[in-house]
Parts: sequence; C-alpha cells; structure tokens
Amino acid sequence: MRNVIHIFRRELGGYFATPVAYVFLVIFLVMASTFTFYLGNFFERGQADLQSFFTFHPWLYLFLIPAIAMRLWSEERRQGTIELFLTLPVSVGEAVVGKFLAAWAFVGIALALTFPLWITVNLLGKPDNGVILAGYAGSLMMSAGYLAIGACVSAITKSQVIAFVVAAAVCFAFTVSGSPLVLAFFAGWAPAGMVDTIARFSFLTHFNAITRGVIDARDIIYFASLVAFFLFANAAVVETKKAG
Repeated sequence: MRNVIHIFRRELGGYFATPVAYVFLVIFLVMASTFTFYLGNFFERGQADLQSFFTFHPWLYLFLIPAIAMRLWSEERRQGTIELFLTLPVSVGEAVVGKFLAAWAFVGIALALTFPLWITVNLLGKPDNGVILAGYAGSLMMSAGYLAIGACVSAITKSQVIAFVVAAAVCFAFTVSGSPLVLAFFAGWAPAGMVDTIARFSFLTHFNAITRGVIDARDIIYFASLVAFFLFANAAVVETKKAG
C-alpha cells in the first residue's frame, strides 16, 4: 500500500507540474457549463435539478478522459523510462493501481470544481440533493471505467495519438452499446439473451439509472468489474512488455 501511495503522489504531482492539467480543467469546466446551460437548456427547463448537467457527462468523458489516460504508459514506453520505472522496488500491479488512482483523483478534482452548479440550483429552487449526490457518484464511477480502458490501451502502444484514438473508439463502443440503433442491428438475427447482454454493457444504461437517484448494486458491480478487468489487462500488458 505504501508503494501505491508513493506512485499516486508522484503521478498526481506530475499532472500539475505542467500546464496540461490546468488546460484540461479549464476545457472541462467550460464545456460542462456550455452543455448544461445552452444544449441542456438549464434555465428553460424550469426544474431544480442537474439532469441537464449529468446528461452530457458520458460525451464529455468520451474525449477528455482518453486525453488524460493516453500518457499514462505510452509516454513511459516512448521515452524508454518504463524499464527504469519498473526496476524500482514496486510490483507491476502497484504501479498500475497507483497511476490509475492518480488519474482518477485528477478527474475527481475536475468534477468537484463544478460545485457552483450545485450551489446555483439550490439557490434557484429546492432540488433533491440526494439525487444530485448520486449523480456525482455515478459520474465518478463512470469516469473510472473510461480511465481503466484508456490506461490499458495506453500500455499497448508507444504513440499517445494512437492510444487516444483507440481508447476513444473502445469507450464509444461501451457508451452506445445499449442505444436503439445498436440493439436494432443485433435484434434481427441475434438471440434475445445476447441482445440483452449487449445492452447491459452500455455505460449509459447504468449511469442514467444512477443519475435518477436509483442506486442499484448491479450498476456498482458493473463499473467495479469493468475497472478491475481492464486494470488486470493493463498489468498483464505491462508485464508482457517488461518481459520482452
């Protein structure tokens, strides 16, 4: 655990050592606000909630989180520092978890900086703050899923650009797998059980349920299992590269 904390601090500090972190934070906050007030019609809806804010999170994360995750391992491989990094008295698993937690904490900071929206909706009406809190928790869990996928892809290639594109594509597949368009494609020939399974892999299906204030153990297990699977795959890929 001590090694994980050390790597966590090293990686999280590395984000704020360059302007990239601040650029990301500004872009995230500007885009989140723009989507909420203009595309989400925050004021026009006349409802004291943050549904117009949370609705666009999957699409924000779809592009912004792969941009964070693409450097986790590909930069280490490109510069050749991954061999030096792994000679430290830490296991591959500790390195994977430490890097992931640092990136997740950074996303958590970005999400926490949207608190003025929560204050605003409380000033304008009497929202169900329990539902809003559930929305934030769901958003944080969903971001963990995107990050785990991005980190795994980042370990496969030395190119950050390739890591970004592939991670965004995989995340997009998980995001829209439950949409009517995708399900209609499979419904014509696939068994009903297979179609239902594909729908259950969708980030939107699980996230939307949480944003409505419904905390279902199945949704939590889904995100936890997804993160665990891709972190395990991440560690396996790094171990393979290390052995090679």
